[in-house]
Amino acid sequence: MIVHSFPPVIDHRSRLLVLGSMPGSASLKKHQYYGNPRNFFWPILYAIFGNRQPDAVYGKRLDFALANRVALWDAIAACEREGSLDAAIRDAVPNDIPALLRRYPQIVAIVCNGSKAHAELMKHHGQSPEVLARKVLRLPSTSPVPTPHYRGLADRLEAWQVIREL
Repeated sequence: MIVHSFPPVIDHRSRLLVLGSMPGSASLKKHQYYGNPRNFFWPILYAIFGNRQPDAVYGKRLDFALANRVALWDAIAACEREGSLDAAIRDAVPNDIPALLRRYPQIVAIVCNGSKAHAELMKHHGQSPEVLARKVLRLPSTSPVPTPHYRGLADRLEAWQVIREL
């Protein structure tokens, strides 16, 4: 099945661009960034910038991200994938990250949400002047799937604290 990512959530205040790989099935169905209620992204963002629980209303979550200068997009525009796992992604077509960065030159850092987002960014745009001019961080995925180094919210939140200083 061919799946497509969402348009970027960004405005003139944005300083950090958080790049996912491709929204999972639950997010695609809801047409929401990090729409799976088990994903740790929103709890992490709210813990770092608001020290509170995420808003229940999706639009308010987007407003919260933008108010804290955080933009959202995905490294992949479209791909073939069954299910939600990054490992199942085939024939990825990249989003035009350099063009977005030219439109929003105030972005100072690109925060890759997981290794697949980082790998796709580097593969397609790693040598572009727009990417090279910014700090690029690869942080652990906020997916609820445990990994050998990141088991749950607490250890991921600790790793993601670096975005507070960007």
